[in-house]
Amino acid sequence: MSVSSSPHGPTGSRQSPVQKCRERDPHNQIVDRQSRFRLPAEIIRDSALAISGLLVREVGGRSARPYQPAGYFRHLNFPKRSYSHDTSKAQWRRGVYVHWQRMFLHPMMKAMDAPSREECTAERPRSNTPSAALTLLNDPTFIEAARAFASRILAEGGGTNHARLEFSFRQALGRSPDPTEQELLVELHDRSKEAFQADPHAARDLLSSGQSPLPKNADPVELAAWTTVARALFNLSESITRN
Repeated sequence: MSVSSSPHGPTGSRQSPVQKCRERDPHNQIVDRQSRFRLPAEIIRDSALAISGLLVREVGGRSARPYQPAGYFRHLNFPKRSYSHDTSKAQWRRGVYVHWQRMFLHPMMKAMDAPSREECTAERPRSNTPSAALTLLNDPTFIEAARAFASRILAEGGGTNHARLEFSFRQALGRSPDPTEQELLVELHDRSKEAFQADPHAARDLLSSGQSPLPKNADPVELAAWTTVARALFNLSESITRN
């Protein structure tokens, strides 16, 4: 029995783009597909800072010291160590320059499975844990990056929520939002704005995270609402995954 030559395949079902690629290039010689996995810890941090506009791209120099929980080194006694985060633009240097204390690597790096460097690591593990999601939501670096990204959205994204969402998706994910995503994130913005209008102190607390300056004449309620949307975008699997 002959096999159907239909473009939909022998079963009559429409082929996916991946199936078409495999037929056209079974050995991936034109490199049009790849494995899907979560990005390394340093790249996740760099990506958020780059999207926000904060990333410092200088090459070389001393280690960078990002925000870190107070007392994180309290168990290191030989000798005792103190830690002060950078207050200059070094705060936003690339992840490869982040200070690395063996066994006590930065908590964000640890949550994203960076190795402790106590021994050689041929391949990093990739876990999927609540700690990683909570880090993306609550680490001061990511909150500050979300705030800076929100400032960009308001300054460059247009005058409507839909235009701003289009801009934010293009910058963060390289694509447009689908109708469901538009609806959900407009609702998130509106509910966040309503909550911050009822509690302006909460808006100011959110915007106080990090040392980068706030834009002049910014509406704190609107900026806090878009910061919440930006935090949601940074927490998407698509934002931290090589697709």
